[in-house]
Amino acid sequence: MTVEIDRNSGFCGGVIRAIEGAERLLAENGCLYSLGAIVHNEAELARLHAKGLVTLTSLGAAPASFPSSPKKGSAGKAPVSAQKTLLIRAHGEPPCTYVQAGEKGFKVVDFTCPVVLNIQKSIREAAERNAPEGQFVIFGKIGHAEVLGLVGQVDGKAVVIENSAQLKQALSDGRIDTSRHIDIFSQTTKSPVEYEQICNTLAQKMASPDLLAVHNTICRQVASRHRELAEFARSHDVVVFVSGRESSNGKVLSELCRSENARTYCIVDASGLDPVWFRPEDNVGVCGATSTPKWLLEEVASQIKNLH
Repeated sequence: MTVEIDRNSGFCGGVIRAIEGAERLLAENGCLYSLGAIVHNEAELARLHAKGLVTLTSLGAAPASFPSSPKKGSAGKAPVSAQKTLLIRAHGEPPCTYVQAGEKGFKVVDFTCPVVLNIQKSIREAAERNAPEGQFVIFGKIGHAEVLGLVGQVDGKAVVIENSAQLKQALSDGRIDTSRHIDIFSQTTKSPVEYEQICNTLAQKMASPDLLAVHNTICRQVASRHRELAEFARSHDVVVFVSGRESSNGKVLSELCRSENARTYCIVDASGLDPVWFRPEDNVGVCGATSTPKWLLEEVASQIKNLH
């Protein structure tokens, strides 16, 4: 049995930037708060929590007071206000979050992915151009952190749809008015093929083609990964897809793998492996989401090699 790790799997650039920033701050300060999970991967979160990262589910869950004696940094000193540092993860946040963080006494360190920041800017600019009649449609996971940040750029005045069925429902019940201008955006990690289908359906319903502005907001790195991963899945007998349970990107990419290879198995870590999945002659491919660390993929691959 041979085992190959997909060279294109692993953290995307935005996640790498946020985690490297978190590790640097933890090394300097010994204490750091993150608003929401910095990455949707349980194993990587456990590693960072062991270094001192504290995940807040909301600003309302922030402690009334901060630790009085943060762990000493690499220089042997505890920096002033280190205990009040709040990391904004790659997903981004709505403008109100920054105001609330200041009111809570946090010093904000913003690691919003540059791609997401550009989308947020595009939505604000579209709102300025088309006010007050403009409409906004966002193709993404309802309640996802990135989507909430995008919706917040227009004070919540956007319709979020997850699939074609929801688009049709929003058209039917009048939440999307095809006689008025519409700007449509996508969450960065969604399927490019599905987004194209959504945009085509909406275009066919518009009273005039000039009333629809389609914004190409799927991350290029993610878009290329879809193509590469489909080929990777086809070229192996078995695919083991490694992803955190809460990873939206993981759900999309694992479904892509399964559509290309019926012998696709999804696990969180090496403990989820089952020997019955494999035959001695199999060529096994190990891959993962944009939130899956390389070290975890290597751990899974090593465990598979030891099964037979």
